[in-house]
Amino acid sequence: MPSTPHDDQTNAFVDWLFGPFKARALDQSIHRKTLEKALSEITFLPDILARQQNQKEFNLQIWEYLDITVSGERVRKGRKKLRDHRALFNRIEGAFGIEAEVIAAIWGLETGYGVIRGNTPVLSALATLAFSGRRAAYFESELIAGLRVAQTRSYRQSAMQGSWAGALGHGQFMPSAVIDFAVDFDGDGQRDLCRDDPADALASIANYLKKHAWKKGQPWGVEVRLPDGFDYALAGLDRSLPSQDWAAHGVITVEGSAVPDYGPGSILVPAGARGVALLVLRNFHVITSYNRSQSYAIAIGHLSDRLLGGPPFAANWPINESALTQREVTEAQYALTRAGYDTLGTDGLQGPNTLAALRRWQQDRGKLPDGFLSRSVLAALRGH
Repeated sequence: MPSTPHDDQTNAFVDWLFGPFKARALDQSIHRKTLEKALSEITFLPDILARQQNQKEFNLQIWEYLDITVSGERVRKGRKKLRDHRALFNRIEGAFGIEAEVIAAIWGLETGYGVIRGNTPVLSALATLAFSGRRAAYFESELIAGLRVAQTRSYRQSAMQGSWAGALGHGQFMPSAVIDFAVDFDGDGQRDLCRDDPADALASIANYLKKHAWKKGQPWGVEVRLPDGFDYALAGLDRSLPSQDWAAHGVITVEGSAVPDYGPGSILVPAGARGVALLVLRNFHVITSYNRSQSYAIAIGHLSDRLLGGPPFAANWPINESALTQREVTEAQYALTRAGYDTLGTDGLQGPNTLAALRRWQQDRGKLPDGFLSRSVLAALRGH
């Protein structure tokens, strides 16, 4: 009976796992006993490769993503968790200087406040992604880190269950983050982020933010109102200005007051000129160190505000604008690059390089350079 493509891929995976990967793991001081036990349990998980291409923050419009991540239910549950665990959150805030609502927002978005921690074998997930996924070198480094975690005996390999991307516990730490930032907050001698008791996991989230220079008492960002005629070439994370400079450009809060002075900040318009405008500050960048997606960072910041009783965003979103597919984004990236506006990749993901290229293209054609890749923009690129 002839082999199937799936059989061929699985056989190639096994050859890679027990051949070049095993040799590299031994070279990086993974104990042979730990490695051989792990390799005997690791399996190829091809469904994970499809999931890697379908992450929500890359395939929904920002307002659709926020409807899910900052839903009324998630806000209500988060406020209840803050009440139920008030003593624990107070202790963590005192120890690490991180506001309870920020920790709770990450907990709520990552695992639904600990309810959905994942049941995928983490080492198998990482091995699959290291073998044939996007960013294979990164996932191989995380697989090595996962073996180091197993080697410490903080976790049994069979207990290392998590997300399809290889993240563990209430806060969905990648293995390298477990090594670098996990703490034993309950004093039992283990840095266990996966058990039902969230103490170690929540304290580890706080430790992560502290080590990345979170500034207590400062907002992640504020919603702002931009004046008519605002120069959208100033928008984007590549441009950071003091509050007085933004004030000179006519930027005010949605309440009509001066923008707060918490140091330099950047204007983001995630849905272009027709949507919400944000002035994001240094704590926004700390959140992006946890997850590099701008949509994720906005969701965490907004959820933390809502947990404190803050309002929804004041401005409207262009809700009739449907999201582009990855294939359509790739088409736009090819068109921009061919026109001389290099997106530095054609992966179908709207990252900062695509945003910058699109803004240059818009500006050179006398269009509003808000960087929003709408269907009308795609049509114009097709006609170029």
